[in-house]
Amino acid sequence: MSAPAPAKAGYLAPDGPPADFSGLAVTLLATRWNSDIVDALIAGSRRALTAWGLRPERIRELRVPGAYELPLAASRLFERGACDGIVTLGAIIRGDTPHFDFVAGECSRGLMDVQLRHGRPIGFGVLTVNDAAQAWARAGTGADNKGNEATLAMLEMLALLRSIS
Repeated sequence: MSAPAPAKAGYLAPDGPPADFSGLAVTLLATRWNSDIVDALIAGSRRALTAWGLRPERIRELRVPGAYELPLAASRLFERGACDGIVTLGAIIRGDTPHFDFVAGECSRGLMDVQLRHGRPIGFGVLTVNDAAQAWARAGTGADNKGNEATLAMLEMLALLRSIS
């Protein structure tokens, strides 16, 4: 079996939006830590959502204190039926203590648990980097902005889950 063909730059789906997503409700769930970097990730996410036809009034933005709190907020959003998909955005920057390892690991594990429990996709746009320079390299204005990439992954999963239903 051969490897899949590479996707076009900026889109995970090779032909762009696979469905009409204008009626979807999406929540951008972002951390308050490292807010300048997170704001750049949010901008990348918003660009992807509008490029795929989501109406701006169907995009909700919420902030949580930090990455550790993302899973609980995501779970509550899905429990309340507040959205079809979530994009989590944050920047966990390694420091001098093991705190980074605990926060990063529990954040990702918790979000995976929420996604599987609720059967709805979460785009994982939480950077886990060694320093601020690495974070900024992943939060630029191009297609490689990790907010953009996490959003496209979530949208592609929404399309896939729709096709399976």
